[in-house]
Amino acid sequence: MALLYGMLWRILLVLVHVNRALLSWLRVRLQGWKSRLWERAVAALLLPVALIGFPDHQKKLNHNHDVNRVNGNRSDSRRAKWLSDSKCVEKLPVHIGLLVAEEELRYTDVANLVVWCMAVGISYVSVYDHHGVFRKNDSRLLEEIVRQQQDILGVDGSTYSVELMSNGSEKHPHNVVSCRSTVKVLSPEDGKQSIVQVAQQLCRSVENKEKSSKDISVSMLDLLLRESKNISDPELVLKFGPVNSTLGFLPWHIRLTEFISLPTHRDVSYQDFLGALQRYGACQQRLGQ
Repeated sequence: MALLYGMLWRILLVLVHVNRALLSWLRVRLQGWKSRLWERAVAALLLPVALIGFPDHQKKLNHNHDVNRVNGNRSDSRRAKWLSDSKCVEKLPVHIGLLVAEEELRYTDVANLVVWCMAVGISYVSVYDHHGVFRKNDSRLLEEIVRQQQDILGVDGSTYSVELMSNGSEKHPHNVVSCRSTVKVLSPEDGKQSIVQVAQQLCRSVENKEKSSKDISVSMLDLLLRESKNISDPELVLKFGPVNSTLGFLPWHIRLTEFISLPTHRDVSYQDFLGALQRYGACQQRLGQ
């Protein structure tokens, strides 16, 4: 009898363990099912919200595309206008000087003038002030030129490049290709001082018997000056400010240069710039005749 009770007890223990295992398995399965059910319920709730936001996102994409297309059209129209303006001017200078005879200097306004010169096809631009401020801060001027180049030329700015030359050296920190312009930053040292230096060089050559006094001529002086500064004669200089003086701007190179005065460079407009080019195109230079 005792043996029978023992076997029944063991069978009951086995059933209890099987029951516990079955309950644990059911509990895990139930939790997984509830989790998936919860995820599906959340997804069903969030789907309408996502669908509501999709049209707005699509509108933004379409709006950005329209903006880019409008900017491209504006750039094309501006380029066409500049080409038309340059053709309307009877003659366009190859080298133009910007002489700022004012105490308060604005880099943005000067940069605008440089970019307009590039846009109409002027190859060389010289920037000058009689205190040499632009020369001392030529990197700042170049940064402003590149910034205004992007603002004014827009997407078309990639077809232009600017090369900054300062004190006889070239700088290429920015390349912003078919219409290449060279910008020369000048100071009073490039004017009378350069003539004095070349004259001293000739005197030393005579003293060292490398040249005789008969070899010295105006043409030799002219050649040495051009070799030392690598500057061509500007056909046109725009002078900004009330001072009626060239303030030492390249005295050797402006013998045949046309000067046009404007009241100020501050807030100067493209129409002011174009008007000056038209005045230059209409003037008759008799060149000593």
